Amino acid sequence: MALPDTEPRLDTPDPSAQFVAYLDYYRAVVERKVSGLSDEQLRTSRLASGWTPLELLCHLVHMERRWFVWGFLAEPVEEPWGDRGDDGRWSVPEGVTAGDLVARLHAGGERTRQVLASRPLDARAATGGRFTAGPAPTLSWIAFHVLQEYARHAGHLDVVRELTDGATGE
Repeated sequence: MALPDTEPRLDTPDPSAQFVAYLDYYRAVVERKVSGLSDEQLRTSRLASGWTPLELLCHLVHMERRWFVWGFLAEPVEEPWGDRGDDGRWSVPEGVTAGDLVARLHAGGERTRQVLASRPLDARAATGGRFTAGPAPTLSWIAFHVLQEYARHAGHLDVVRELTDGATGE
């Protein structure tokens, strides 16, 4: 699948298609922001908060899966909080590379596309996974939440990439 390099401008009133297009776009932005960085640059923080680009990438992989697979579908997932270390901060398991995480990011995107194509946006998340009590959020709410996570973190990567090697833009 070719990575979108411009913001989606779909001529459709279908909000599910809009979510799919924007989520694909932001996954591509994230991939572009981490591509070309050395392993050392990926594992080095440029910010006072201390996170690294590789840790943020790992967070996005787990975040999307937590919301759509474990959250909305209530399917068990291995290590839903696998992006967090014992101290609660983002971490990356030993031996995991940017290539591994980018592949998982896009595999998770394929699963998200399947969910958005097969369920109405007003459907509520199943209980038993991430949500065990109370009214679970709708698919629409989850899609908005994940979209804002991607947009916010893509902006963070914009800043880190500029600080690292001067690269700017989307």
